[in-house]
Amino acid sequence: MNKKSTLKTVEDTPITQADIDGGLLVLRKRGASGAVLPTKQRINIFIDSATLEHFKNKAGGRGYQTLINETLKQAMQADSLESVVRETIREELRKAA
Repeated sequence: MNKKSTLKTVEDTPITQADIDGGLLVLRKRGASGAVLPTKQRINIFIDSATLEHFKNKAGGRGYQTLINETLKQAMQADSLESVVRETIREELRKAA
């Protein structure tokens, strides 16, 4: 079988150490539509041992960082929802007064 490659060859310039050091190389994930998805940012934080164990146990040992991230997102959404509800109640009370 003599199949030709369907991949087109790309003639990019070679990557140099200067490119790497300058931060010019960024890998981005793309969604189904081809749009660049937002990337995550690496951080270092101190978490209580009990808190870390809770998330590790809940996640089954794998994916505990994702679980922590999702919990933080839910907390942000809850704060946002609480603000909206409070503002709506204030507006309704002003109208009724």
